Amino acid sequence: MSVHVAHAASLHGSLAVPGDKSSSHRALLLSALAPGVSTVHGLSPGLDVAATSAIVVQLGARRHDEDGAAVIEGPEEGLHPSGADLDCANSGTTMRLVAGVSAAIEGEHTLVGDQSLSRRPMDRVAVPLTLMGARLRGQGERTTAPLHVRGSARLAHVDYRVPVASAQVKSAIMFAALRGDGPTTVHEDVRTRTTTEDMFARCGLQVTSADEGEGCVVRVSPGRPTPTTWRIPGDPSQAAFFAVLGAVHDCAVVEVTSIDASPQRIGFVEVLARMGAALALEPLGDGVRLVSQSSQLRGTEVFAREVPSLDEVPVLCVAAAAASGVSAFREMGELRVKESDRFAQSLALALALGCRVWEEGDDFFVEGLDSASAFAPFAFDAALDHRLVMASAVAGCAGNGCDISGADTVASSYPDFFVDLAALT
Repeated sequence: MSVHVAHAASLHGSLAVPGDKSSSHRALLLSALAPGVSTVHGLSPGLDVAATSAIVVQLGARRHDEDGAAVIEGPEEGLHPSGADLDCANSGTTMRLVAGVSAAIEGEHTLVGDQSLSRRPMDRVAVPLTLMGARLRGQGERTTAPLHVRGSARLAHVDYRVPVASAQVKSAIMFAALRGDGPTTVHEDVRTRTTTEDMFARCGLQVTSADEGEGCVVRVSPGRPTPTTWRIPGDPSQAAFFAVLGAVHDCAVVEVTSIDASPQRIGFVEVLARMGAALALEPLGDGVRLVSQSSQLRGTEVFAREVPSLDEVPVLCVAAAAASGVSAFREMGELRVKESDRFAQSLALALALGCRVWEEGDDFFVEGLDSASAFAPFAFDAALDHRLVMASAVAGCAGNGCDISGADTVASSYPDFFVDLAALT
């Protein structure tokens, strides 16, 4: 599907972004593992989370919807293998977390995905899960999907240092550790989002986290979650698109009503503030309200550790394109193995806007145009990557319009993105 996004003369309004995708995946899995009924309010409506939902049902949980919430019943006897492939669609989070869960379910499991997901490396979960006693087999040196998992009802505990910062890898190990023969320890050199730790504690599991240099050490004891009522906050990585849109547009005040305020999730706010963005965060219940308005931005350095998932980098690249001076994006090699090669695609987007761009190893650089009004009209192929769709739309809306190919892939995380964008205009 191709979508045309026109320049908006002004942007004013308030919106609620979908429920946090990371929390939604984990709420479904923990609910399915718990013996009894759990309720999930504010579940993300995206296709990625729908894939996780379908898989927990295949593994033996039951789901129905009631008053806008998902009601999940985990079987007393625990989950069991499915006779069919577990389709993770386009969701790397689904595949990695389900690998951890299925590693602790005795029997055979086959995890598959779409063309994009089938190129993403799964060796980073296969290595620690194999050390724990599961057997994982994929395609080639990087263990790409289809991913075959032979699970065990009792795994070995491990002391494992994650070689590349990844909340998904950490979480896969933590889920498998629930069926370990003792406490498992995971070391991170760079602290990633604490969603899994926080949610494990919330449903009665024994988990601790302590600082270790710039990272942390997480310790998980075997156990079974208790049924829980989950309330999913708004997704910060989706709010980032509107934070940038408000800042780079020359006539805008944009409010996002409530998002998760965990420090590892809102690093983009500090980056934008350093660039001169007029942003305000106000406490609101369990989250924060974010307001972004027109600003004159300047270039900055963005380090991977500031936005550990790197999900916000494509739209921060749009902010860099609208800024004065050069912005440097440091240690961004992990972008190459996302839904697309986001390293190359982020550079291609800035180049399409009219910027001078270059790369040096795992760093890349964008020389800004001083204003979004200087953006060239452009056409962009989003390459099956929902975040490239939204970043392109932000650039087109604030700049001089664009045409986006592959725009329907936005449904993987934010099905109503274009509806919400149009409402602001």
